[in-house]
Amino acid sequence: MPWLAISLEMEPAPAEALSEALIEAGAESVALEPAGERMRVDVLAAEGADAGALLAAAARAAALPLPEYRTERLADDDWVRRAQAQFGPIRIAPTLWIVPSWHEPPDPDAHAVRLDPGLAFGTGSHPSTRLVLRYLAARIRGGESVLDYGCGSGILAVAAGLLGAGELAATDVDPLALETTAANAARNGVAVRLAAPDRLPPEAFDLVLANILAGPLVALEPQLAARARRDGRIVLSGILESQADEVMSAYARDFDVAVHATDEGWALVGGTRR
Repeated sequence: MPWLAISLEMEPAPAEALSEALIEAGAESVALEPAGERMRVDVLAAEGADAGALLAAAARAAALPLPEYRTERLADDDWVRRAQAQFGPIRIAPTLWIVPSWHEPPDPDAHAVRLDPGLAFGTGSHPSTRLVLRYLAARIRGGESVLDYGCGSGILAVAAGLLGAGELAATDVDPLALETTAANAARNGVAVRLAAPDRLPPEAFDLVLANILAGPLVALEPQLAARARRDGRIVLSGILESQADEVMSAYARDFDVAVHATDEGWALVGGTRR
C-alpha cells in the first residue's frame, strides 16, 4: 500500500521530543537522521492522513511551534529501500546489539536482537530506547519477570528475554504494536505474553519497563505501581532531562526513584517499589 511521507528538519532536542509525540499522535513510523547540526525527521503516515493536523497535534503535545515540512507519496518498495539504507547494526552494550535482517550480527559472542524498522516505535536508534536497553544489559541477572508497558515494536521485552529474563509480558493500546511485538518475539525465539492494558491479568512483576512520554507516565503511575512487586524495579524512559523531576515526583509516592542515566538530553528514571 502507498504511504504519506513527511520530512522536516529541526534542532536535535526538539526533533527528538517531536518524534515521540508524532507516534502518540498517530504516525505509523518516525526516523531521525543527523543533517549537519540539525536533525532530519522522516515520518510515515497512512496515505489519507492529514499531514498538517498530525504535525499540529504532535507539536502541541511536545509544546513546540508547528515546523515547516514537506510531503510526498511513498510506495511500499520505496519505504523498504529507504529503511535498509538508513538502518544498520546498533551496538547498545558489549553484550547487546540491535541487528536488522539484512545484516549479519557483527559480534557472534554478543546477544543480537534481530529487528527491522517498521510501523511501530522502537528500533534502538532513539536515545530513550537505548537508555532502557543499556539498563537491561547491565542489570538483568536471569529469571526476572518483566512487563513491557507500551511495548511498540517489542524491542525491550525481546532484549530482556535474550539477556536471560524469565517470564515476559508486553502490552500496548495499539493493536499494531501487539502484532509487531508478537512477530519480533517469534523472530528472536522469545516467548512473550501479549494483551491490551485492560486485559492484563492482575499480577505484579520483578521489573516494569515503560518507554513512553513524560505526561502519560505521570498519569500512569497508579497502574504501573500496581504492576511492580514489593522490592521490584521500575524503569521509565521517553523523558527529557527537564521533565525528570516531574516524573520522579509522581513516582516517589510508591518508589525510591532517581535518574539512572542520560543520553542526548533524555533521562532514564528508575526506582525500587516500597
